[in-house]
Amino acid sequence: MPPDAHPPAEPFGAFCQENHVAHPATGEGSLSGLSFGLKDVFDVAGSRTGFGHPAWLATHPPAMVTAEAVTRLLAAGADLRGRTLSDELCYSISGENFHYGMPINPAARDRLPGGSSSGSAVAVAAGLVDFAIGTDCGGSVRVPAAYCGLFGMRPTHGRVSLAGVAPFAPRFDTVGWFARDAALLKKIGVVLLGSAPEPAPRPGFSRLVVATDAFARCDANVRAVLDDGVARLARLLPARGAAPLSPLGLDRWLDIFRSVQAFEIWQSLGGWIERERPGFGAGVGQRLGPAAKVGGTEAQAARQQADTIAGELDATIADALICLPTTPGLPPLRATASAEIENAYRARAMQLLCPAGLGGLPQITVPVGAVDGAPVGLSILARGGRDMALLEVAAQAFADLPSPPEKR
Repeated sequence: MPPDAHPPAEPFGAFCQENHVAHPATGEGSLSGLSFGLKDVFDVAGSRTGFGHPAWLATHPPAMVTAEAVTRLLAAGADLRGRTLSDELCYSISGENFHYGMPINPAARDRLPGGSSSGSAVAVAAGLVDFAIGTDCGGSVRVPAAYCGLFGMRPTHGRVSLAGVAPFAPRFDTVGWFARDAALLKKIGVVLLGSAPEPAPRPGFSRLVVATDAFARCDANVRAVLDDGVARLARLLPARGAAPLSPLGLDRWLDIFRSVQAFEIWQSLGGWIERERPGFGAGVGQRLGPAAKVGGTEAQAARQQADTIAGELDATIADALICLPTTPGLPPLRATASAEIENAYRARAMQLLCPAGLGGLPQITVPVGAVDGAPVGLSILARGGRDMALLEVAAQAFADLPSPPEKR
């Protein structure tokens, strides 16, 4: 697949300029007539993957094989329009890239677009493509989907192949996707998830559980909008309840998640970083330093704790749906200092985002409304393997809820 010379002209900064690639569909199917963008972590044969960093782009040759997820979408009839911007090495949820800048959030131009799949979310929210794919380790699809007013899907860990995707933290990495409506989100899921059987009971869920500890961490100004989304879901299920998601505490769960993630990131990228000595923006650089110091013994202990949490989550969730805020509040303003985002906001957000990673669980974020002109995202979480049932519930509950139109 030879790269095209010129990325689409657009004012949002969503597409990569140095390593643009586009390709027509290779088959016909359920996605015929639709276009998509892909995060700059997916290999496309004949083109170089940049991983959000110019040094990575310069030190890696063109890919020999196209990523399996991309191949599936092309075979289903979708046209690839271009690569989309990623945060540096995927190690951020803000959308700011020290080297390439920050894409403009079409749903709230004065606010962050979210990352690390920033360009993919922006391209969809701006209507530049019909849908886009990204990756989600610690929230890199869910956060930009919430910030840009989109539907976003993080599937069960391992359900979508990571073949041909830049390495990051394998225990938590997933391929995710964005759409402006729930029906298309489900249609993409049929293509990417395949026909693997889902665990019983099928197809429905018995109850909706509001995660009280997660809601306790969200800002008061978004609660009414989130409650409206919860009410929509509750109408589809026979019972509703409320309970904390983490008996250990979400802050402790985040500590465990971070230890495993940081260790694996350094295992994946440390050799290249030490060899090439690339420069990093402040936030990414601050996280990579400690990641290099996480020892194998500490990481192994954290992995064992994560295994325990995963088992507990599987038993606790069973045939329920869990509701929680996708992020603690509105997307931060673009003018917010990086240090404030890192120190005051990131930890709060990651406490809400880490349960899906620790449990390997599917999670959908839904654009349930807006406050002060900025989107608000509500997440629904299900037992591992119940991806299609989760997508079906979202399609039923939010069928009349397209994402907010781009503010021109």
